[in-house]
Amino acid sequence: MAARIDRVVTAGTLSLDGQTCAVENNVWLIGDDEQVLVVDAAHDADAIRLATGNRQVCAIVCTHGHHDHVNAALALAKEVGAPVLLHQADLALWQQTYPDRIPDGELAQGEVMRVAAVEVRVLATPGHTPGSVCLYVPALRAVLSGDTLLAGGPGTTGWSHSDFPAIISSIRDRLLSLPAPTRVLPGHGETTTIRDEAGHLDEWIVRGY
Repeated sequence: MAARIDRVVTAGTLSLDGQTCAVENNVWLIGDDEQVLVVDAAHDADAIRLATGNRQVCAIVCTHGHHDHVNAALALAKEVGAPVLLHQADLALWQQTYPDRIPDGELAQGEVMRVAAVEVRVLATPGHTPGSVCLYVPALRAVLSGDTLLAGGPGTTGWSHSDFPAIISSIRDRLLSLPAPTRVLPGHGETTTIRDEAGHLDEWIVRGY
């Protein structure tokens, strides 16, 4: 069967900077009927496991280290026997959730993973966090943007370790340079496209978020 990207929406809480709030997260599954890559194992390992079915889980990729994007990663990894991958610049954030365990591998700019015969390219996009990454899947005309780019603008940079000028640079240089029809599949909320977001960069810079 052809490769595809599926979505599982999970609900839970984000605990960060002394605050806790309710959130819904998009968990993305890249693969076919045989293999799958899980992106951002959030809140509910059982629901994600059910969505993977009998497929081989090649890896669990974290777009960044915030609690709500990693809090089901180790439970899922234990169930499916897959490595957990994270950019090393977000290790300090990861350890706020998992102080006694480091990820199994590191993500780096330009790295290419393969799943279900398609390439998944790692784009380093610091700003929301120092180690934020996006995953570009050219064959499926999609970029999984984590909390770097949401429908309507950049992910929040109001947290510690966030940097608004950095996220603007990441979006401009790494994401808006992708083909205009590319689907943007974010960590929260609805999907969008590069075309729909590209004309608003100056507005985001002026408003400051």
